[in-house]
Amino acid sequence: QVQLVESGGGLVQAGGSLRLSCTVSGGTVSSYAMGWFRQAPGKEREFVAAVSRGGGTTIYADSVKGRFTISRDNAKNTVYLQMNSLIPEDTAVYSCALDRALRAWSRASRQEYDYDDWGQGTQVTVSS
Repeated sequence: QVQLVESGGGLVQAGGSLRLSCTVSGGTVSSYAMGWFRQAPGKEREFVAAVSRGGGTTIYADSVKGRFTISRDNAKNTVYLQMNSLIPEDTAVYSCALDRALRAWSRASRQEYDYDDWGQGTQVTVSS
């Protein structure tokens, strides 16, 4: 059984940085495409970033491009989301997700329905 556990969330001032971690058990991170999504209070969950199975393709939501970086450490079975220049609009619960389908090596998806396993999420709060 695949389990995803996020960590690294917290309270930070605008302009600050956080690094979120998503550790996977029961599966090998290097075999799967992975994504990060977020959900703010009263809003629908939205795509943030994703990395392909091979790690060579990364995609981002326009709202975070240039500020956030997704990466993976296969040896630690962990995916990261480095968040810089945080703004209050980044406040949300951040969840990582795993795509079990063995899609093209370079494919990364923005679509929730492509992901099969989800973590519980970690709260990120950015104060102004």
